[in-house]
Amino acid sequence: MKFAVNVVKFFSRLPKSDEARVPGKQFLRSGTSLAANYRAACRAKSDADFISKMGTVVEETDESVFWLELMRHAGVCSCDTLHPLEMEANELLRIFSTSLTTAKHNNRR
Repeated sequence: MKFAVNVVKFFSRLPKSDEARVPGKQFLRSGTSLAANYRAACRAKSDADFISKMGTVVEETDESVFWLELMRHAGVCSCDTLHPLEMEANELLRIFSTSLTTAKHNNRR
């Protein structure tokens, strides 16, 4: 939830240009979606359901990382603004990917 709130705040501070708003909207969608999908994964009905939902979480998190990287490389906003979000998104990606890998491994037993 904290990451999603930071995503919304970041989006609200983006320049009003199309160069910033188009990838910004994509980031807004993926960054908030990952939080909602993680919440759904925490309420999974089975191991298979958890694995499926976590797969979506990993995809949305990776997409969020992509949009942040694109905005940085395109220079649509300052690196000082992007850096903390990039660090957090990459950390979440590592956590969620590890969780998914562990769940898949444990489900094979």
